[in-house]
Amino acid sequence: MGVVHMKTMTSAKAVTAASAVTFRNVTCCFAGNAGGRSAEPYAAVKHVSLNTLDGEFVSVVGPTGCGKSTVLNVAAGLLRPTGGAIEIFGSPLQGINKAAGYMFQAESLMAWRSALQNVMVGLEYRGVPKKEAHERAMNWLKTVGLAGFEDRYPHQLSGGMRKRVSLAQMLVLDPKIVLLDEPFSALDAQTRVLMENELLTLWAANRKSVLFITHDLEEAISMSDRVVVLSAGPGTHPIAEFAIDLPRPRDVSEIRHTKQFVDLHREIWDVMKEEVLKGYAQSKR
Repeated sequence: MGVVHMKTMTSAKAVTAASAVTFRNVTCCFAGNAGGRSAEPYAAVKHVSLNTLDGEFVSVVGPTGCGKSTVLNVAAGLLRPTGGAIEIFGSPLQGINKAAGYMFQAESLMAWRSALQNVMVGLEYRGVPKKEAHERAMNWLKTVGLAGFEDRYPHQLSGGMRKRVSLAQMLVLDPKIVLLDEPFSALDAQTRVLMENELLTLWAANRKSVLFITHDLEEAISMSDRVVVLSAGPGTHPIAEFAIDLPRPRDVSEIRHTKQFVDLHREIWDVMKEEVLKGYAQSKR
C-alpha cells in the first residue's frame, strides 16, 4: 500500500523548501537466524520513500517494533540500506551523516564527565579550542535552563535535567538536521510535557529539520508539522501522512484540548489502529 496523502501542506515554506532528508525506495534487510525459526533474511523496512523538508518538524509513528528506529539509523548514516538511496540536502549520503545530530532514547551521557564536560565533548572531538568550547557549552547549558549546574555529574541530576544536557550536547554542534529517537519516553508525564515545550522553543528559534520518532500519537500531533504513519512489520513502509496545521507557537498540554487536535487524533488513529493490532498479534507469536 502506498503513502496516502490525507491532507495537503498549506504552508508556503513547506511548498518551496528544499528537502533535508529524502528516502528513495529504501529497504533494510537483516540476516536470518539459522538456528531459529527462519534462516531467511528479515526485511525490517521495505520500499520506504519519505522526506523531511528544510526547517520542517516531522514525526514518524507506528506499532512497537515496526522499524521506526531503523529508519532513523539510516538517516544518521549508522546503517547502510540494503536497497534504495538516501539523500541529504540533495546529495547521496555516504557514511555518517555529518549534517545531523542524534539524540537517543537511552541515556547517553558519560557518567565520569560533568554536565559541562559532556556538552563540550563533541566540540573537543572536532578540534574546537578549549576556551571556545567552554564558552559555547556554557551558553547552551544556560539556554536549556541549567546555568549553575555545569559541575554536576549525571547521577546528581534529575531525569529531565539529564535530557536537557543531552539536548545541549547535540545542539552545541549546530546540526542542520536533528534526529530524535523517543527522547522523552522514560520521563514522567509532567517532565515530559516540559521537555516537549522546551524542544519546541529551541526548534522555533532556528527551525532546523527534525525527524522525530515516537510511539505517542498525542506527542507527534502536538509537536509536528507533519505526521507519517508506518505499517506493522516486517516490510514496514509508510501508509499515510498528515499535515498538522495547528497554529504555532504551541503549548503541548493546552493544544491537546482543542477540537482541531481531537479531530486530527481521531483521523490518524483510524489509520494507525489496525497496524498497532497487527504488530501486537505478531509479538505474541
